[in-house]
Amino acid sequence: MTTAQSKHRILVVDDEPLMREYVEEALLRAGYLVDTAGNGADGVALFEAYQHDVVVTDLKMTPMDGLGVLKNVLERHPETQVIVMTAYGTIETAVSALKGGATDYILKPFAPDALELAVTRALELARLTQENRYLREELNTRYDNGAMVGGSSAMQQVQNDIAKVVDSRATVLIRGASGTGKELVARAIHHGGMRANKPFIKVNCAALSAGILESELFGHEKGAFTGAHDRKIGRFELADGGTLLLDEVSEIDVGLQAKLLRALQEREIERVGGSQTIPVDTRILATSNRNLEDAVAEGKFREDLFFRLNVITIQLPPLRERPDDVSRLADHFLFAFNRENGRSIQGYSEEARKALIAYSWPGNVRELQNAIERAVVLADGPELTPGDFQFNTASLLKQEEAPGLTAGTTVSEIERQLIFKTLEHCKQNRTRASELLGISVRTLRNKLKEYQEAGIEVPSA
Repeated sequence: MTTAQSKHRILVVDDEPLMREYVEEALLRAGYLVDTAGNGADGVALFEAYQHDVVVTDLKMTPMDGLGVLKNVLERHPETQVIVMTAYGTIETAVSALKGGATDYILKPFAPDALELAVTRALELARLTQENRYLREELNTRYDNGAMVGGSSAMQQVQNDIAKVVDSRATVLIRGASGTGKELVARAIHHGGMRANKPFIKVNCAALSAGILESELFGHEKGAFTGAHDRKIGRFELADGGTLLLDEVSEIDVGLQAKLLRALQEREIERVGGSQTIPVDTRILATSNRNLEDAVAEGKFREDLFFRLNVITIQLPPLRERPDDVSRLADHFLFAFNRENGRSIQGYSEEARKALIAYSWPGNVRELQNAIERAVVLADGPELTPGDFQFNTASLLKQEEAPGLTAGTTVSEIERQLIFKTLEHCKQNRTRASELLGISVRTLRNKLKEYQEAGIEVPSA
C-alpha cells in the first residue's frame, strides 16, 4: 500500500457480482479503501454516507443506470470524480456520460493496470481542482515583494538564513512584529526550494475560532458536526508535498495545540469526525508576532509544541531598526502603485523623503506600503510632499508625548498607556491599533477586558 493512495476511498457500483468483485479486488491490491454496491440506488446511498473521492460505476444497470448514478453524485458533490465502465457496443453512452460530467470512461474487459491508471488520473484531477479553488480564494490577497527590498545588514542576514533553509524539511519559525513581512519570508522559503512546484497553503490562526480552525487544518467528514453537509479537505492535505504556513501560530487554542503537535510529529492527521489516519508530507512554516517563551511561561502555549516549531528561527527586524531601507522601499512602492493605479508620480520632494526616514513606522513595512499607496492615489502634484502623507513624523513613543513614562513606572502601566495612546492615534480603530502595536486584535481585546475588570475606564470603540 502506498501512502499516497491509502487516504482515498473509492465506490464501485455494478450489478454484475463477478465484475464488481474483480474491480474491488484490483483497487484493494492498489491500496485504496473500497465500498461496493450492487445497484444504482444503493450506490447513491453509500455515497451519501461516505462521500467517496472517486466513483467507478457501470453504465448498464436497472432500475437506475450509470447515468443516474452520475447525475445524483454530481448533484450532491460536483467536484467528485466519476469513472464509467462500459462495453464496446455502448461507447456512445459513455460519451454522453462525459458530457454529463464524468471524468473518464473505461471499456470492458480491462486489465487492473488500466483501472488503476484511470483512478490515478481522476485523483490527480481532484487534487488540482481543490488546489485551484484555494488559489482562486487567495487571489484576493495581494502578494508584493516589497518587504524583501533593502540592503541593510539585518535584511542581508534574513536573506542568508532563507538560502540555508529552502531545501531542508525542517520547521521554521518566523518571528517579528506585525507588518515586517513574515509571510513574504515564508513564501520565499517555499518558492526557493525543492517544493516550489507544490502547493503553498496558508491559514490565519488568529482569525478563526478553535472549532473552525480545527476543521480548516484537518478537514472534516460529512456529518461531523451541525452544518457539515459535505466532506471538507483540510489545509494539511491540500498542502501535501508542499508547504503549510501557520500564520500567527501563537493564537491557536491550547486544546487544539495537542492535535497539531501530533500531526507535526507523526506526519499524519485525522479529519474531524473521522477515524481514518491520513499520512501527509507537508512542510510546516509558522509565524508569530508574540514572544512565545512568555506564552509558554503563562501556560498559553505548549512547551513541547514550541520546541517542535522552533527548530530554526528567522527573526525579522522592525523597520525602525533599518532606516536606510526606508528610502529603497519607498521607491519600490512608488513604482508599483504608479503602475497599478495608472499614475505617473515622479518621486518624492526632499522634505517628504526626510519625513519618511524620520518616522518610526510602528506598523512597519505594511504601514509604509499603505501610506504610499494612499499618497499615490490622492496626490495632486508631480511629486509626493509631506502633505500627501497621514502620519505624525514624531514617534508615538517620544517622552514628551507620554509624560506618565517616568522612572519607576511599571511595565504593565507603560503597556496600558501605550495601548490607550495608540487607540487614540487610530481614532479607536482596534484593528489598526493592533497592527501598530504588533499584536493580534484578540490580544488587544483581552488586554482591554483586563483593564475593565480592574476598574480602569477603557476608550470606547
